Amino acid sequence: MSNKDPLAQAIGLEGFATKTAGIGGVLKARVSDFRVDEISTSVKLDNKGRFTAAIITLTNWETNRFCTNLSRELKIPRNRIFFAGTKDKRAVTSQLFVIDAPQKKVAELEMPDVSIQVLGRTHQKIGLGNHKGNRFTIVIRGCANSDGSPMSEEDALVEIETIKNEMAAKIGPDLFPNWIGPQRFGSGRPVTAEVGKHVVNGRWKDAVMTYLSMAGYDESEDVASFRENIRTNGPNAEALENIPKWLGFEKRMLEHIVNNPDDWVGSFKKLPTNLQLMTVHAIQSVVFNKSLHRRIEADLPISIPVAGDLVGRIDEKGQLNAHSCVLIEERTLPRITRNCQLGRLTPTGPLPGSIVKTCQGKSGEIEVAAIEEMDLQDISWDVDAISRLSSKGTRRALVTGFSEFSVDTVPIADDDTMGKKWIAGPNENSRWHPEGACIRFRFTLSSGSYATTLLREFMQCPLSQI
Repeated sequence: MSNKDPLAQAIGLEGFATKTAGIGGVLKARVSDFRVDEISTSVKLDNKGRFTAAIITLTNWETNRFCTNLSRELKIPRNRIFFAGTKDKRAVTSQLFVIDAPQKKVAELEMPDVSIQVLGRTHQKIGLGNHKGNRFTIVIRGCANSDGSPMSEEDALVEIETIKNEMAAKIGPDLFPNWIGPQRFGSGRPVTAEVGKHVVNGRWKDAVMTYLSMAGYDESEDVASFRENIRTNGPNAEALENIPKWLGFEKRMLEHIVNNPDDWVGSFKKLPTNLQLMTVHAIQSVVFNKSLHRRIEADLPISIPVAGDLVGRIDEKGQLNAHSCVLIEERTLPRITRNCQLGRLTPTGPLPGSIVKTCQGKSGEIEVAAIEEMDLQDISWDVDAISRLSSKGTRRALVTGFSEFSVDTVPIADDDTMGKKWIAGPNENSRWHPEGACIRFRFTLSSGSYATTLLREFMQCPLSQI
């Protein structure tokens, strides 16, 4: 499948932990099929606090777009809205927000498909990663065999158990490869990494043009036409008049460059600050995924180290302390291996930057090859035009854990409640069937791990179905 999946190739998300068949199927056939409940770190409430803390439940909202709309409604700068994690769009998500606005104003706010539970006032801000993890309740619909025929509930449940057991035997109980999921790169349009590659090379015109014009997979006709116009004619007033109204980020970028010709850095800065940073993170993430895939293909272990690995400590929240990484030598390998098996330490992969180095030995060769594949071997990672986008780099655990795992079956749903992809039906490259089993998964992940990549290990299907 991976050789025929351009989206998977673009983001390095190829290969699987096990050599099993998978269950196929479709994620997010209905918005309500994907539920995320953030396990928030506690904030200390204080009636004299400057900020308002609230649990906000969003249905079918992308986090960045919600924050843009929220800032407009509250008449505050967008950078005065704080949250710990960017969630999936086509989902029901519940998470903590800290907002620099009066408590009463937040409580009285009404927005479609938004539920706000005000907790009180606080002096504390929160930032990305400041949460313990997430609880997921997710339904995979239309499970199918590799030939596209519908898979029965019994066969699906047996295959899930087989995959879970084989992952445990190969990697360790309740562990899976710590892939960086497709939402990091732009679901359906893996644009962020492509933009990030231009950013770290200082190619600002290319960065803006890529964000505006790069084609996506299965985009609507009006969006595809807009992007083609930009590719053919460049940014122009006509494109600005005809831009689809929901392309808010593109509109602001396009407005700036039309009114300020050649100010490509200024145009790029019209993206939200966290999305600007995400473009750099995304290109680093492609390197990580490609390194992890190469390591699995080379039949090197990913949950226990080999000599030359950089191994780091796991904290009480299940997070890697990247500053703790040490190089493993043959003489220390037995002791480090035992600690990895006990879950105290973990082998790591590269999120490259100006300071953080690669492993040595066979692992190092794999990491360098992934960096060279992306043509990043000669860049400094210092972004002079926007210094806050410069990156020293870091390391990421090669494996991560899941807990509270359970599966059961749910009935096949009515077609009139399903999304466009489901109603359109499978195509020749799909692996799902409308009469196939529907399986509900429940599990908990630590922050920074992706539910989609855990489920991908069970589904083993094209990324367009995830």
